[in-house]
Amino acid sequence: MTAGEVTKGRAATGDATKKRVACVGVGNVGRAWAIVFARAGFEVALYDSAAGAVKRAVALIDRNAQDLESAGLIDSAAGLMAHIRPCEDLDEAVRDVIHVQESVREDVEIKREVFARLGDAAPVNATLASSTSALPGSSFLEDVTARERCIVAHPVNPPSLIPLVELCPAPWTSSETVESVRTLMREIGQHPILLKKEIAGFLLNRLQYTLVAEALHLVGEGYCEPEDIDAVLTHGLAMRWAFIGPFQVAHLNSTDGFAGFVEQLGGMMRTVGEDARTDYPWDATLINRIHERLAQKTPVADIPEAQLARDQRIMSLLHWRAGEYDGQDGDIS
Repeated sequence: MTAGEVTKGRAATGDATKKRVACVGVGNVGRAWAIVFARAGFEVALYDSAAGAVKRAVALIDRNAQDLESAGLIDSAAGLMAHIRPCEDLDEAVRDVIHVQESVREDVEIKREVFARLGDAAPVNATLASSTSALPGSSFLEDVTARERCIVAHPVNPPSLIPLVELCPAPWTSSETVESVRTLMREIGQHPILLKKEIAGFLLNRLQYTLVAEALHLVGEGYCEPEDIDAVLTHGLAMRWAFIGPFQVAHLNSTDGFAGFVEQLGGMMRTVGEDARTDYPWDATLINRIHERLAQKTPVADIPEAQLARDQRIMSLLHWRAGEYDGQDGDIS
């Protein structure tokens, strides 16, 4: 997918306006999914079991849509909102849909209950996907009616701005479901990747959590402060990772490519790997100390505004990628 496809290129095409999807769970991720589908011209039904949640979600989606319009990433906030349909009943929300995207709380029992209902209520040809961040689908999808149409489709928050989606089928997910969801994700402008087998945390969060765990070790043992870790990423690693991944970084860091990089630095890689503490026994004292330092810069009450500022910076990055980087396969144009 090119960078241009994450801007206005994701507008509705063909008969997309006739297609219906449901977003079940309307927190941060669920709302962003609604924008993704609506932006592509799908009719999006919103449902959440919490009283008042859908009404609040519609207002927040409208605000996000206005930001996208101001940034030039969609043509019309009003046009996007015309595709949003609030629902107070799950059966109503999933009626005639081709796909359901679940984004409820990260709790096995809650997800098991939600999918039990979805399996019975959704059309027999609808695909059912979970946005779970780390739970393998087999931990909560086993007893769903027609479980072969269920799959994990884990996005990056917010999926309305970051296109990666990790598709992780359960052992019983049908190949037809995998291909249908992969095609759908591409149609709505996302960048799906497919895991060959289940693993907790999938790819992105296994990498992310591992980095954060070692960061806790470095701060906890007094090597640095939390802001130093963030600076290492924002002023260092992320400067390259914004357009090429770690394998490609290593490949370009040696005149002999990746094999040459490992030949030169493989010993140090093993030494550091053995010394890293991804199982570091962090405690509440350390967590609270880091939290307090972060809250000095961004008080908890200011997080919603900080999230908007973060999103605006991502929008700027999308414009850069659209103009300077072809976005395919980690190659530099």
